[in-house]
Parts: sequence; C-alpha cells; structure tokens
Amino acid sequence: MKKQTVLIFILLLVIILIIAFGIAQNVNAERELVKYNSQFDFYLNKQLIGTEVTTMINKAIDENERNNVLKDEKNYYIPNETDSIKIYIKLEQDGENFAMEKIFNFGITEFVKNFNLEDFKCTKVNYHRDTGKVSEVYFEVI
Repeated sequence: MKKQTVLIFILLLVIILIIAFGIAQNVNAERELVKYNSQFDFYLNKQLIGTEVTTMINKAIDENERNNVLKDEKNYYIPNETDSIKIYIKLEQDGENFAMEKIFNFGITEFVKNFNLEDFKCTKVNYHRDTGKVSEVYFEVI
C-alpha cells in the first residue's frame, strides 16, 4: 500500500513538473516575441530621422540573413509565413513604396547622404499570422 502511494505521489510530481516546464517555456517564448517585436513596434506613429530608418533597414536585413530568408532573382527577400521582415519607404506624397532591398542595393550610403536629416513617420506594422512576429514596417517622409 505504501509503495502504491509513493508511486502515485512521484507520478503526480512528475506530471506537475512537466506542466510547469511547459508553462515556463510558453512564457519565455512570449517574452522573446514581445522583445523582438518591440524593436520595430516602438517606432509606430512616431517621427524619426533618416539615419534611424537606415538602422531599421539594417536590422531587417540582418534578421532576414540570420533566419535564412530566401531571395528572388532581383535579390529581394521572399516573404515567408514565419520570420521574414520587409521595410517599405514612401519618399513622396502619393509616391510608390520603395522596398528596403531597392534602397540597400542602390546604396545605403546614398540614402543616408540624401535623407539623413529628413523626417519620417512609421505608419504601419504588419505581423505574421503563424508566429506573431513583425512581417512588414512602413515609413513615409513627412
């Protein structure tokens, strides 16, 4: 009888530990997601200058490279459903959105030289449905 009670107690303890570990993993994953998204969400509806937009482009490119996001024949990142990120910049009123790759491939130093003190506003942030990570960030000159 004592052996059965000890065995049941150990089994319950193992189940509780497994559940606690699972909850801790979920909390940690949520914390990491918030930390990752905050580096882009922070700028939503805020005014910033061109050098800060350049920093965002470099962060997005670094993230895509770190996550091995594939590129197309034009050297543009192909959006995926989990961890790709794209930045679009609207340089003129009623103008087109320029993808970060176009700016990067043309020359990030040229962008900095021409727009370093220009005022930008982050107008929209989109997220991946599957992971909740930031997928697209939109800036425009104000």
